[in-house]
Parts: sequence; structure tokens; C-alpha cells
Amino acid sequence: MTNDQSTGVARLTPKVIEGEELVRFGPRMKENAEVHGSKPCVIDEIGTMSWAEFGDLVARIAGRLRSMGIGPGSMVASLAENSANNVAMYAGVLYAGACMVPLPFSATEAALVKERADCGATLLFTTHQFRATAEKLGASEIVDLAEIEAWVGDAPAIDPVPVTDDDLFDMIYSSGTTGTPKGIVHDHRFRSRQFSRTSAYGLEADGVLMLSTPLYSNTTLVAAIAGLVRGATLVTMARFDTVRFLELSERHRATHAMLVPVQYMRLMDEPRFDEFDLSSYQCKMSTSAPLPGVLIAQCMERWPGNILEFYGMTEGGPATVLDCAAHPDKWDTVGQPQPGADMRVIDEEGNELPYGAYGEVVGRSGSMMPGYHNNPEKTREATWVSPEGDHFVRTGDMGRFDEDGFLHLLDRKKDMIISGGFNIYAADLEAVLRKHPDVADVAVIAIPSREWGETPLGLVVPRRPEADAEAIRDWTNDQLGKTQRLSRIEFRQDLPRSEIGKILKRELRAPYWEGQPA
Repeated sequence: MTNDQSTGVARLTPKVIEGEELVRFGPRMKENAEVHGSKPCVIDEIGTMSWAEFGDLVARIAGRLRSMGIGPGSMVASLAENSANNVAMYAGVLYAGACMVPLPFSATEAALVKERADCGATLLFTTHQFRATAEKLGASEIVDLAEIEAWVGDAPAIDPVPVTDDDLFDMIYSSGTTGTPKGIVHDHRFRSRQFSRTSAYGLEADGVLMLSTPLYSNTTLVAAIAGLVRGATLVTMARFDTVRFLELSERHRATHAMLVPVQYMRLMDEPRFDEFDLSSYQCKMSTSAPLPGVLIAQCMERWPGNILEFYGMTEGGPATVLDCAAHPDKWDTVGQPQPGADMRVIDEEGNELPYGAYGEVVGRSGSMMPGYHNNPEKTREATWVSPEGDHFVRTGDMGRFDEDGFLHLLDRKKDMIISGGFNIYAADLEAVLRKHPDVADVAVIAIPSREWGETPLGLVVPRRPEADAEAIRDWTNDQLGKTQRLSRIEFRQDLPRSEIGKILKRELRAPYWEGQPA
């Protein structure tokens, strides 16, 4: 990384990655199945699927898809929890050259209907748990993953379908309850560049990777697909539970884990944590929200292996990493730009800011989305163009770079709340609250939560004295996704506003965050 201070602005320019070899997912899956054979590939609550079994199932799923005319340019959707069959299905879709669209089962039914229609997938994979919802989404064919062998039938195992850099790999939908959800598109160029760099994190064929967050999350996908590319073993959990996570880590001699901060918090709070042998761990990874320094200190003391904290976006562009073992004095940051990432800080007018100044973080890299699916307007809004004409992704996050090139995050520009590793947009919750007849004015803010890291609080000015805070909360939560729900409602006589009428959310948040670790 190079810190360019000659311009008077904070520019973290990318290292040139010489001779970077891009990995093609399909051919690598075939190669790994042949090389690793009987070695475990995916372990779930039902059992273990070897690499040979995985490779055969993936190739036959692809054969079945191709017989249906599904390939490059096609989209296939899923609504399912983690399992070996889910991982194999995902890989089979990619092996066939099609684009995988994992729908978030935490979203509302209305949002899921929009997402399925937006991506245009006619084939939907699901499980018994989500079958009733899946049947309401408008897909032409629904396949239960428990019956995937019967669905594949006598379809032949085929070779991986050739793809180009520009062919779509997958599409992840952003959270939201208002308007049309944004589909974040990743092409093969985007994902291949991510895979090519995973060796820097020490995850290789002898690694065992714990996966306990849903496969519709980009956090999970980056880790899971990288693990497959490296020929590692994946241990999947359908639902996260602290004791179960520790049991599986010990039993399978886990070497790596991808977790979000609230999971680290729950594990450190688990009374039985120190009963388990975790000496096999080499590295834990964290993303989705900043990992507090006090929590890093606890983990580094009690849990063998390093911690790598990542900051980035599903859209790609900005990307930082904090090597916690190497930089114990920087645990209050999210690290330095990764090789290939060019990051800057801008003000409200789009001007670049100097080191130490807070502004919106923007970034570009070799891994950037082509755009939001069917949404050029939102794509333009998410783009900042530098004076040199380069396109950067706008994060909406406020932060600053220190003189050593480490990024300090301050706030979410759009008042985004990060709860349990999931992004919640205050504007979405406020839009629902405003529909309630007893709500005259409202602001949703993030408050500390021992369980979730942050949780949304609704501050409401009621229209009548008889209004019931719990009733308003329950009414609102019934219309929100599971990960978006309000913790509680508090009534206020009024809400502080600026001279131009903007609600002063920083003022509202301050009392709740007093005394909290930085």
C-alpha cells in the first residue's frame, strides 16, 4: 500500500498485483474432486459429503440444469438454510454457468416476491421449513433440497460450462422494506479476483472452515466459496448456537471461522467456552460490522489463532483488513486497504479530504459490482467519479484515515444500524412506523445491545395520549423482516431538529452510548 500525501488529500493507492492468476470456479471444483477424493468437503447436521461425492453431485446438478436450458445468462434462486445439499446446489448452478440468487429468508414475504420477480428466476430451490413461503413467490418450479437426488435423476455428470469474465456469478439482494430491493450483481471477474487472494489468509486444502451465518449473506459466501476453491472442508450450521459451534469446532479440529461481531460477543459470554479444545484454530475472520477493541482483546487472549477483521461492501470497491496480531495498537480501526484497493474520503460536495478529516469513505478495486440489477439510477447514486475519471463505490460510511493509513469508522451516513451482522436501514423502519395512525413523528436510532451489538429503537411522538408503545412496536414488527425488528418504542414530546428541519439523530443517540467502548 502507498500513502499518497503529495496531493494534500487522503489517498490510499493500490499495490500492483503482479501476475495475478484468476481462478475459474467450475474447473477448480472438478479438479478438487479428483485431487481430494475421499477427504471431507462439506459437513452438516446430517453427515459428511466427501469431495468425490460433492464433485459428482455438482456435475450432475449442472447436467440437469443444462437439460432444462439453464446456463450462462440464466438465474436460479434459492430460499434455504445452510446444508451440504445447499452448498452443492449453489456450486452446481455455477458449474452450469448460471447465476445464483440466494434469497434472504429473513426478509418479508412482500420483499421476497419482489426479489424473485426482479431476478426473473423460474427455478427455486428450498427446504421444508420455507416451502410455504416459496410457493407464494411465483417461481414455475420449486425443488426441495432434501429431494435433490430424485430431482437430478439420471442426468449425466457434465464438464464445467465455460464462462467469461463478464458472465454473472451471483446476485445478492440488499435488505429493505420500501421500494424495489436492490440486486447487487457479481460477475466472474469480481469473484475470481477474490478467490485468487484467499491464500493470504492461510486457508488451504488442509483447512477446516466453520460456517454459521446464512448462505444468502455475502459474508458467508466469500468464505464458503473461497474454502471450496482452496479444497478445504466446510462445516455448516443451519442455526448458530454457541455451545454447538464450540462442540463442532472441537470435534472437527476447525482451523478457520468466519463470524460477525455479535457471534464473537456471544461466544465470549458463553460460560462453557473454556471447556472446549480450540487449539486447532489458526485464524478467525470478522466482518459485517466493526469488531470492538475490547472484544478483540478478549478473543486474542482466550481463543488460539489470529483474528483478521475485514471491512468492505457487498458491492465491492473499498476493502480493508486488520491483522490483529500484527497491529495490537490499531484495534480501534478496521485496518488498511487490501492490495488492489484504492480508497479515499470525500465531503458532501464530493471533494477529497486530507488525512485525519472525517468524510464518506469511497473505494475501488479489481472486485467491483457491474451495478445494481435493473436499477441504473441507484447504480449512479452509489458511484463517485474521481478528478481522474475513475469510478469509486460510495459506502455511505463516515470515517477517516490516520497517518499510518488505517481506517477509523465513525458513523453510517444513512443511519444504518448493524444488528447481529445484518444491515438495518432506519429509513425503512421509519417509513413503516409513519403508517401507524398513532405516530405523529418518528426517528429510529441504533442503541447498544449485548446480544446483537446494536438494535433499533423507535422514538415516537404520539398523536394521542392513549397511544400504546408496545402495540405500535408489535404492529410495526409484523411488517418487517426478522432481522429488522424494533427492540422497543419510547415516546417523546418532540424530536430535536436542525434549523433546516433535519432530525438531530446524533443528539438522540448520545445518551444511550455514553460509557460504551470506543
